[in-house]
Amino acid sequence: MKKEKLTLIKVGGKIVEEEETLQSLLRDFSQIEGFKALVHGGGRSATKLASQLGIESKMVNGRRVTDAETLKVVTMVYGGLVNKNIVAGLQALNVNALGLTGADMNLMRSDKRPVAEVDYGFVGDVKEVNADLLASLIHQGIVPVLAPLTHDKQGHMLNTNADTIAGEAAKALAKHFDVTLVFCFEKKGVLRDENDDESVIPEIDRIAFKQLVEQGIIQGGMIPKLENSFQAIDAGVKEVIITQASEIHLGRGTKVS
Repeated sequence: MKKEKLTLIKVGGKIVEEEETLQSLLRDFSQIEGFKALVHGGGRSATKLASQLGIESKMVNGRRVTDAETLKVVTMVYGGLVNKNIVAGLQALNVNALGLTGADMNLMRSDKRPVAEVDYGFVGDVKEVNADLLASLIHQGIVPVLAPLTHDKQGHMLNTNADTIAGEAAKALAKHFDVTLVFCFEKKGVLRDENDDESVIPEIDRIAFKQLVEQGIIQGGMIPKLENSFQAIDAGVKEVIITQASEIHLGRGTKVS
């Protein structure tokens, strides 16, 4: 039986935390045809509120160390402020959205990350996704808006990387839909020349990826993003696109195959 298409968009916090870019994103997102879902970040808002509350934000390798007080802040910001602003904005565009964390309906269960060189605190590594329930919502015409929060089924919320939430949701939903996973960031795609915004590499497979890393063209944070993309393809996701937020409804950017 032919599966219907689902477009799953992951957007960083910066895009959804500023009114102008948020409204632009929501308009573009509303124009995507067929089934869709949105995963968002919100780190800058969390850092700002933590600072106002006198809570110091600690980052290691770009990841937030989440102690008990920080967990309260990210739960409020990701699951509340940012998530509900997105949902309200989508309702204004006649997109029937539902804001969710991993705890809601037991959608995404995680284990607390074990302490290695760094103790990240209350950070979750995803272990289980309730894809049947999520697919049921989507088939009813509901657009899930997923916050980067999961739970451990022991009564604790866990801060969870938004790229991971998007990747795990896409993989789990691949048995129900032809999933296109779209990672949004500030450039139009993976660039051959970081100083030339028009030098987008249209398609990258594993062989090209290896060569581009060896040549130093792909480096830094783009390496794990592409590695995650290949893992998603291996798990049945039909297509992964890395693009700019303003291009999400146009299908442009770098396709990972």
